[in-house]
Amino acid sequence: MRQVIEKLEESRIREVANEGLGREGVLKFWFGESDEVTPAFVREAAMASLQAGETFYAHNLGLPELREALAVYTDALHPGRGAPHWQPRLAVTSGGVNGLMLASQALLDAGDEAVAITPVWPNLLAQPRIMGARLRCVPLKVQEKGARAGAWVLDMDALLTAITPTTKLLILNAPNNPTGWTLDRAQQATILEHCRHTGTWILADEVYERLYFAGDTANGAASSFLDVAEPEDRLIVAHSFSKSFLMTGWRLGWLVLPAMLTPTMGKLIEFNTSCAPVFVQRAAQAALKRGDEITPALVNHLRVCRDTLVPLLLAIPGVTLAEPKGGMYAFFRLEGHPDCLDTAKRLVREAGLGLAPGSAFGQEASGWLRWCFASLDPARLVQGAERLRQWLDQQP
Repeated sequence: MRQVIEKLEESRIREVANEGLGREGVLKFWFGESDEVTPAFVREAAMASLQAGETFYAHNLGLPELREALAVYTDALHPGRGAPHWQPRLAVTSGGVNGLMLASQALLDAGDEAVAITPVWPNLLAQPRIMGARLRCVPLKVQEKGARAGAWVLDMDALLTAITPTTKLLILNAPNNPTGWTLDRAQQATILEHCRHTGTWILADEVYERLYFAGDTANGAASSFLDVAEPEDRLIVAHSFSKSFLMTGWRLGWLVLPAMLTPTMGKLIEFNTSCAPVFVQRAAQAALKRGDEITPALVNHLRVCRDTLVPLLLAIPGVTLAEPKGGMYAFFRLEGHPDCLDTAKRLVREAGLGLAPGSAFGQEASGWLRWCFASLDPARLVQGAERLRQWLDQQP
């Protein structure tokens, strides 16, 4: 086995989840998904496809009908060029994580340098390492004082210094899992212009683009690199049906990339998964067609969940937390509990509360915990916060 694979760390989130196996009554907030079932009309579209016998291979890049629908969707969020501009730049993938891995495979050779902004979802750090790339991390910094104490912010100078002509790829995720950190359009333009000068590709994980609460953009979504980039820029943007369309288990995503790279991506998909299942793509078509029945209601509900949980956590002594502007996570620090992995395991065993340890997302997040607040019933969040408070009260 390749040494780099042997050295990969197992998921610390899974490690905590395994602690809860067989335990009754654990409130589980460790994974990044809503506990709301995919809407019935999406499931029915998949069943209709299977009943129609659509059980064969599809185009590597995705069903033409789905790519057309994605082009319309993309142009609605990032208007100005028209849907026909986007369709040649789209590749359907077997999940967002598959799309991100495909991008790393397409761009990174062994020994190449990649830069990543952390804390971040651990898969984004593992993928360049799997390719044999040299990974440099630029950590966000915690704002310690003021109204936004606990917010994670980008040191732009540190990032631009880290990206040099030897940097093949910049990897970033905003809105960010786990911190809720977001980029504004001016910051994206600054990063893009710098990467143009250094010849660096940008891989932007924007799967939480629609899960945005700040309300400071015309379309209600977080600012995207697609709003500032030219079609030929060295930019790949990854999306997924998982979060905004309540389809985590369906494993379907897509990439927006320069048109000149699309045929190459089709070849790469052939040697990975060949294609996404047709019945899953039909479900995605239904989700896009009636997306206004899914995503806005989901965002409104997540706002209720966030506004339920965050004040309860802030009322607990020793908690540092800033209200997230995007995503589905409350990321908070517990004073006096620096070993977050041990804390997370103890919370499962002793309080029946399942959270993700911050160190899973980068060592700079040691002492922090991630709470996925995407709960169908906000009362579970109230119950969980009370369990945390009671557990802390019992500590010496």
